[in-house]
Amino acid sequence: SSGINAEWPLRPGDTDKIKIFGSKVKVDSTSKVAEIELAEKQKMKSKVEKILSHNITCFINRQLIYDYPDQLFADAGIMAIEHADFDGIERLAKVLGSEIVSTFDQPDKVVLGTCKVIEEVIIGEDKLIKFSGVKQGEACTVVLRGATKMIVDESERSLHDALCVLTQTVKETRTVFGGGCSEMRMARHVDELAARTPGKEALAIESFARALRQIPTIISDNGGYDSSQLVTELRAMHSDDQVYSGLNMFTGEVGDMRELGVTESFAVKYAVVNSAAEAAEMILRVDDILKSTPRQRGGNDCY
Repeated sequence: SSGINAEWPLRPGDTDKIKIFGSKVKVDSTSKVAEIELAEKQKMKSKVEKILSHNITCFINRQLIYDYPDQLFADAGIMAIEHADFDGIERLAKVLGSEIVSTFDQPDKVVLGTCKVIEEVIIGEDKLIKFSGVKQGEACTVVLRGATKMIVDESERSLHDALCVLTQTVKETRTVFGGGCSEMRMARHVDELAARTPGKEALAIESFARALRQIPTIISDNGGYDSSQLVTELRAMHSDDQVYSGLNMFTGEVGDMRELGVTESFAVKYAVVNSAAEAAEMILRVDDILKSTPRQRGGNDCY
């Protein structure tokens, strides 16, 4: 990759905001064709000069930059980037601290962005342009790679879920211990409530406790461990008032979540338990399911 260490005033722009499609010009001699080409070049040169008046070192355009303007930019020592991604340039303008413009008549009113390094990098078989040292230093780009599209899509969903959890944790800073610790602790108290409750309601309460214990079971199964052994050990330790016990997925054993530092967002955990309880209640409210039998179709019927 090639990089340049410098302060880069950047100018994202969309120079072809208005287009005319299907226009035709008729001439009666080749000299007039040359005149039209010359006029077109003069117009391109005028626009390039307006862009250069902004005192920039890099120009980013959403659409195609023709050979002649590209040559003018190169002669002036300006890096010109064409075909910038429409969605990506919006985010790029934010992290560079610049604004996207469509006209270049008032350079004094335009906010330019800056970065320290612009370099071309190769990831796999694709060439990308990397901006480093941007004004908004907290921005970054995550590149996901996988053998198949399904793996990449699954990785993207997992990353999106993790980022959503982080945003919720910023809004609600309370956390609970993970690794099945919170579910086993809740299940223990729900079992105690079921033991004190007379009648058939106790059966529903016990079922709720069993559902909570399914979370550590699923966690251990996903890790490839013996869920029956781990969950029974975890349940026994919580009954012995070792309330910070949870599943250590690195070793396949029960460990202390405080020492391991395994935590989860309280807001997310609350939403999961609350949504699951509401879904179960909705299912219990269903008295019956009506199933419509498909109408028999004859062989000669046309649809």
